[in-house]
Amino acid sequence: MSLHVFLVRHGESVWHEENRYAGVSDIELSEHGRAQAAGLASWAGRADLTAVWSSPMRRCRETAEGCADRAGLPLVLEPQLRELDFGVAEGMTRAELREHLPGVLKAFEADPVGSHFPEGEDPVAAGERYADVLGGLRAGHQEGRVLVVAHSTAIRLALCRLLGIPLRDYRRVFPHLANCAVNELVLRDGTPSLLALNQHVTPGVSE
Repeated sequence: MSLHVFLVRHGESVWHEENRYAGVSDIELSEHGRAQAAGLASWAGRADLTAVWSSPMRRCRETAEGCADRAGLPLVLEPQLRELDFGVAEGMTRAELREHLPGVLKAFEADPVGSHFPEGEDPVAAGERYADVLGGLRAGHQEGRVLVVAHSTAIRLALCRLLGIPLRDYRRVFPHLANCAVNELVLRDGTPSLLALNQHVTPGVSE
């Protein structure tokens, strides 16, 4: 028996254009993000899903609601799927960090786990959180196809944690997760395999 898990980053948010760090800030989707979510929902309606889970944060919930509706499934909101708290970097752009906290940014770029942003969540703990959620999914769904709508940094950490990649390399190995693109994992006999990364299910919309 195998469980397919589709890890999807939420649609584009209103902070996307400025590329602000959005962790615990509960921001909404942009107009383009809502179009991306609609495209993902269209895919969800024909993907033979057996469950839809989401972070409760607004940008994820707005993305996942249409997917659950189109799939004819209840939406499960899981608090453990939240994004990391980016601490002093929360709400800031890379340029603002470079101007006001250059030492912090330089240390983060060298080792984003060992030198994560001060006052923020330890990425190791975030990776464990997501691993626990996926373990719970495996226990509750021995087989099937589950959509999980969550956040970029936490998903990348989870992929590293599950695939045996050093966490400090998450930004190098997975430099970008596209909004509303599908990242497919298969969990078979407790062993995870990555089948797809940044697969656009709605060409021309997710770009």
